[in-house]
Amino acid sequence: MRILLTNDDGIHAEGLASLERVARTLSDDVWVVAPEQDQSGYAHSLSISEPLRLRKIGEKHFAVRGTPTDCVIMGVKKILPGAPDLILSGINSGANIADDVTYSGTVAGAMEGALLGIRSIALSQGYSYVGEDRVVPYETTEALAPALLKKLVATPLPDGVLLNVNFPNCLPEEVAGTVVTSQGKLVHSLWVDERRDGRGLPYYWLRFGREPVEGKRGTDLYALRNRLVSVTPLQLDLTAHEIRDQLSKALA
Repeated sequence: MRILLTNDDGIHAEGLASLERVARTLSDDVWVVAPEQDQSGYAHSLSISEPLRLRKIGEKHFAVRGTPTDCVIMGVKKILPGAPDLILSGINSGANIADDVTYSGTVAGAMEGALLGIRSIALSQGYSYVGEDRVVPYETTEALAPALLKKLVATPLPDGVLLNVNFPNCLPEEVAGTVVTSQGKLVHSLWVDERRDGRGLPYYWLRFGREPVEGKRGTDLYALRNRLVSVTPLQLDLTAHEIRDQLSKALA
């Protein structure tokens, strides 16, 4: 099985090295094509207004000056000797659940794979802060992902479906199980933080502001809060089928 790895945290991210160790439990034909720089929050974006720069950094390891979507396209269309059987995107530093999947470059890497007709799975790991330091227990994903991926790879999926897998912020032995979930709903908004540079000119940072949410049972939010691994099937078809008839009647 040929496996293509990508991420949105960048080619040198700790989570990508962790994912490669996971992938090598499944196959010895593992290729890495990842962004040269952090592309978090770039979602399913393409670089079409500037060229892509490719740099080989090791055997079967390549950095692309572009987005996760660019990396998957470059990997499949240019770098690999043949199409991969599996695309794994991650391991993201932080969960990609609920509304966050729409912003996630990690999920977008898997989304592009699904568009290309390749089985694709996004993996993310919850984290916490100790003081000002982010602590990401990648050992949880490393311990649990190999067995889980073997089951997911063996499960048939319809065209246009990708899998979004999130691991809770706890040690492997503290994980309560694995559940199939639906996408939850966060209560959050983006805030514009205005600051001043050395010349007194304004510049701005976007930052998240969130309210506490319990999350309904059966959602990815509920799963992670209860130390469960969340497996959410996502689909490329964004059509709201349930209101098509209502709209047709309104326009008749």
